[in-house]
Amino acid sequence: MDRTDDSGDGFPSTAPPQLVTCRPHRWHVRERGAGPDLLLLHGTGASCHSWAGMLDILAESHRVIAIDLPGHGLTRMGTRQRSRPATMATDLWSLMTALGRAPEAVVGHSAGAALAVQMAADPDRPRDIAHIVGVNAALSGFDGAAGWLFPMAARALTLTPGVTRALARLARSEGRVERLLEATGSRLDPEGIARYRRLLEDPDHIEGALCMMAQWSTRGLDSVIANYTGRLTLVTGDGDRTVPPAVSSRAAALARHGRHVPLGRGGHLVHEEAPETTAEAILGALRGGEYPTGR
Repeated sequence: MDRTDDSGDGFPSTAPPQLVTCRPHRWHVRERGAGPDLLLLHGTGASCHSWAGMLDILAESHRVIAIDLPGHGLTRMGTRQRSRPATMATDLWSLMTALGRAPEAVVGHSAGAALAVQMAADPDRPRDIAHIVGVNAALSGFDGAAGWLFPMAARALTLTPGVTRALARLARSEGRVERLLEATGSRLDPEGIARYRRLLEDPDHIEGALCMMAQWSTRGLDSVIANYTGRLTLVTGDGDRTVPPAVSSRAAALARHGRHVPLGRGGHLVHEEAPETTAEAILGALRGGEYPTGR
């Protein structure tokens, strides 16, 4: 396992970046704090920068491990063929073992929550995950024809020469990134918008996101959720236009120990819009205590 330092965005200087080579990928990892291991998984098209606003809050009681998923941010894919949920879950466990980390709890945003569920079901997992917290969790697939059309379109784009560079150029168009983010129901500050612009101007990042979309499937996830023996807490922003809160409500009812916690505010990126409130909800879930709602 090789490690080198590299620069990152939005994180306190007390959380220095690492580039960790753990086959098949070279991972970007951020760690902060001491205590029980808490793994943070961002959603498709984002990076670990999305947790920056709450990192210090969570690190007061946990050793927080934030990573960039394969192809996203500063994580470089060693292969384009392992962006399916099951293979990513296996590779995430390999990374945790290489780092000497053993998370009892995983927090995932959007598709990151579905990855957390897959990690809990991985047959070769080194330990059980006692608690999964999802933030606007994407725990269902696209409806109807979109279920096969969207992945097929993403797959075609990844195979089209030059398309990722063309999409990266589009991100430089005036107002385009702002409109993409507003479509999620979230309003970010200028610094948050600038971080996404930097990501979307990177062809490698776009390729990573397209590979994940092309290979994504939630088939069988209902059964995994129903059989999961740990606690499942699903936090939602009321204004989410990407994953309706009803998805989390349904999944929480399906789980053995599930709970749906509406925050009463925020869109799909509520953890970036309101990091303090979202962090309080996460910590409340992990403690089994009170949740901030309706703010």
